[in-house]
Amino acid sequence: MVTQLTNDLVASYAQFGGINHLDGKNLPSKRAITAISQDLLRLLFPGFFDEKLIHSSEIKVETAALLDSIFGRLEDEIRKSLEYQPPVGLAKKDIAPEAHKLTVEFLGGLPCIREVLQTDVEAAFNGDPAAASREEIIVSYPFVEAISVQRLAHELYRKEIALIPRIMSEWAHARTGMDLHPGAKIGSHFFVDHCTGTVVGETAIIGNHVKMYHGVTLGAKSTAAGQLLRGRKRHPTIEDHVTIYPGATILGGATIIGAGSTIGGNVFIMDSVQPNSLVIYDGLDMRVLEKQKNTALDFQI
Repeated sequence: MVTQLTNDLVASYAQFGGINHLDGKNLPSKRAITAISQDLLRLLFPGFFDEKLIHSSEIKVETAALLDSIFGRLEDEIRKSLEYQPPVGLAKKDIAPEAHKLTVEFLGGLPCIREVLQTDVEAAFNGDPAAASREEIIVSYPFVEAISVQRLAHELYRKEIALIPRIMSEWAHARTGMDLHPGAKIGSHFFVDHCTGTVVGETAIIGNHVKMYHGVTLGAKSTAAGQLLRGRKRHPTIEDHVTIYPGATILGGATIIGAGSTIGGNVFIMDSVQPNSLVIYDGLDMRVLEKQKNTALDFQI
């Protein structure tokens, strides 16, 4: 019985594919990338993702040991990625040195990523009256994990490293309920309150001081053309100081939400919105209004 079941399953491998590379180079490991992502969070927020107490006198030694561990594992996964999809002009003999160089560059950028993440934590604290402290935000808000992993994955995406950025972001998606594509360009002081169900597509551009709520979609108007759309701007641009309330859907690569605008809940937008606009759904139609100058619109969720 088992022999027959085995034969049938192996036959399906040959017929339908969907298996890792046999008799050759393996793809990056999902399990390894997950472990590396968890350890990178430990580097970004020392003590917040650890069970044991870290004393200030030990932080340098602990950091060096963790960095050394991450370095070797990440370099190995990046090498697999380059073997799977080498950049144009990269010779096979140069893959290992290139993997080493990319790993050094990526880990060297962690202080800059930490700096931007501090603005996200600050935005969350200033934007959520339910937050008792910045420490509470880091240790308990799923948003922090989602945006941290996205910012890490984005740096690998920019270096044209295949597979690894998407594995990282989908791991965070599964944990937090927020789907942030590693290709999205996200400015400083970003905050998504409640987090769940928010989707940000690959070519979305989000400015500084943008606040969003759960269930927001920054998507494409249509993906019917499939791979023919690869590399094109498909997702909207959100300018600085924009607030987007729950359930809003904003679609299209040419769609721009102007700076200082507020997008109300459950609206559906496929055209650009001028700066300082208020877009609401009044139960019958969507209305675009000009916000009163020097008046803060503050819907508390």
